[in-house]
Amino acid sequence: MTINSQPRSGYTLPVFACAAAIAALRHLHHDSCSCVSVDLIEPAETVDVTIEQVACLGPNSALAITRSDPGDNLDLTRNTPVWALVEQITPPTPNPQPPILLKGGEGIGKQVHQDQQPAIYAYARRLLEQNLQRWRRSMEQIQVTIILPEGKRLAERTSNAAFGVVEGLSLLGTSGIAQPLSAPGQLALYQQELRQRQDWYDGLVFCIGENGLDLAKQLGIESDRLIKTANWLGSMLVEAGLQGVRSIVLFGYHGKLIKLAGGIFHTHHHVADARQEILAAHCANLGLPTTEVQAVFQSATAEAALQHLRQLDVTGGSDWVELIYGSIAQEIDRRAKAYIQTHSERSVQVGCVLFDRQRQRITQSKTAAAIFPQICQYSYNIQNF
Repeated sequence: MTINSQPRSGYTLPVFACAAAIAALRHLHHDSCSCVSVDLIEPAETVDVTIEQVACLGPNSALAITRSDPGDNLDLTRNTPVWALVEQITPPTPNPQPPILLKGGEGIGKQVHQDQQPAIYAYARRLLEQNLQRWRRSMEQIQVTIILPEGKRLAERTSNAAFGVVEGLSLLGTSGIAQPLSAPGQLALYQQELRQRQDWYDGLVFCIGENGLDLAKQLGIESDRLIKTANWLGSMLVEAGLQGVRSIVLFGYHGKLIKLAGGIFHTHHHVADARQEILAAHCANLGLPTTEVQAVFQSATAEAALQHLRQLDVTGGSDWVELIYGSIAQEIDRRAKAYIQTHSERSVQVGCVLFDRQRQRITQSKTAAAIFPQICQYSYNIQNF
């Protein structure tokens, strides 16, 4: 048997939502199909998506179901069902605006900073509208509701809430192709991208995902200094050392970066997860009362543990969050620098900035504070974000 070392790409969630919507609309037109073609738009490519089930729910509505296939990713949406409910608006209103109305149903996240609007972003809307327009009949008005039955449960295993999306998953992305970001073959691409940034080696910023990249840009960090690492932080840190990078800021959600303080340098939860244990250890080391250490350790998530510490500060006039997360940030810097030194025999300055679910800074290390002014396009006080 030949083993293919090239990781397999799949498609993003918007593609499966679009495929289900096409199938439902066609079923309303008495044109049933077990497979539909979707124009990805980005890239300019048409792909076929299998439809698992489709049925009319009434004379003017139909529901179609497909399943997500993200390719060779460690992606929690793999094989999750994607539903699309298409309803004809009758009687049609004159000059409808818009003729295709998109809604988020169960399992689609809500944007807390955008009046609870469904987390259906620009590419997903464009994909749905352009593909459905080709099947919509003249004067026909339709309402399309995307449903992810497992979305709310799956969202609890993500950091979506850190970026203002709650109660479900996002239809996010700028392309229909799901690149295998967590497959081993992707690491080489990240390393290649890093090597191409040699003009910026005086200071780079490592972000795990797209949300972190977006926030970093908003804070004024120069785009050419931003490197996406996915969960490959350890390998990327070593590569940075080998390439002669002089300083790095690790910029990310505390629930991910806290793992580095425990010596975990691949941050995917399938590999290792000791967030509460690490946090509780720092709490105990700094003298937090035993009952409160136990509460932190037993917290369902790292975010819940942070909120518990914040409540202690509010009620007791203490500064446990600053003390504990300051200690964690210092340990992240120390361990990351030592990790680079061990595996590349190079000394690199490493700092970190940790933020919470509301995209607010929890802490930054002293090293990050020293590096940050050198990597911004303009003067920005990171204390304010």
